[in-house]
Amino acid sequence: MAGLTIKNLKKSFGSNTIIQNIYFEVSDGEFCILLGPSGCGKTTMLRIIAGLEQHDAGELFIGDREVSNLSPKERDVAMVFQSYALYPHMNVYENMAFSLKIKKLSKERLDNKVRHAARLLGIEPLLDRKPGQLSGGQKQRVAIGRAIVRSPQLFLFDEPLSNLDARLRSTMRVELARLHQKLGTTIVYVTHDQTEAMTLGDKIILLDKGVIQQVGPPQKLYKKPSNLFVATFIGSPRINLIEGGIVVDEGKIFFKSRGLTIDLSSMDKLKKYSARKVTIGIRPGLLMPGNGPFVGSLEVVEHLGSETILYVNTINGRIIARAPSNFYGKVGEKISLALRTTNIHLFYKGIRI
Repeated sequence: MAGLTIKNLKKSFGSNTIIQNIYFEVSDGEFCILLGPSGCGKTTMLRIIAGLEQHDAGELFIGDREVSNLSPKERDVAMVFQSYALYPHMNVYENMAFSLKIKKLSKERLDNKVRHAARLLGIEPLLDRKPGQLSGGQKQRVAIGRAIVRSPQLFLFDEPLSNLDARLRSTMRVELARLHQKLGTTIVYVTHDQTEAMTLGDKIILLDKGVIQQVGPPQKLYKKPSNLFVATFIGSPRINLIEGGIVVDEGKIFFKSRGLTIDLSSMDKLKKYSARKVTIGIRPGLLMPGNGPFVGSLEVVEHLGSETILYVNTINGRIIARAPSNFYGKVGEKISLALRTTNIHLFYKGIRI
């Protein structure tokens, strides 16, 4: 195993810049997520790390080796693709053993490695089957097993769960987390799914338009988003954003917008933003039915079993709130929302205050 260091990496296709001067590090044994919307450059980044794409500038280290000029096989990485990429004419055992045969491992070592990986993944009974006889989840386990047997320094995953249904994705997330705990491997994992990122990653690198927006543990990105993009991309249901201004009156600090006043006197640092336009970000979990600053009519009520999500039409736009599972409001009725001002976010010119 080894860590990964990316320094000042750049990549363009013609006049289209995909990756802009990126720098980050992945520690040995860390589960690192490259997260972002489609087209943000995360898969291109993964292909560059694997050696399948050549970058225009910058340095790339796996462990202590600068690998920019090395071929994919010389980099000692293993990649798991979204499409599984299994050989249809080979059975599971043969698919998993293929790379080891090329390396000319002895039959005994090859067999030990394949069967050990199969045990880890719970696919020993499937070793004689062809890919066409497997479910999507089983195929993905085989693809992961094929990577494990190589014992690489670095595992690369390119949206491996995106072809699976919701229930199977949930199961496979748990399996991947368990596997990482057992192997202690260094993993770089690409996804656009924030649920995967939040549940699997030790570290998230959030990208947008080829630029890193924030790096850190999942909870840091959720609790302290560095800018509006991070705040809106991380969190489900989405964060409520309201534009307004800071008003300082007789030593008290208020956020004011159309028909809305929120006392923020506990946030003394806001005084310097007096009379300036800011955006307030309120997670739905901070809003509950009760006497409070938001008043509107219920648009949609989502009953999710353990909780209820409310969509309320207010003078400040649609506001999303959480309610207990036993809440049964009627669409169209008037409702007031109470607000806990702890852990709210404020942004000035898009940057966290």
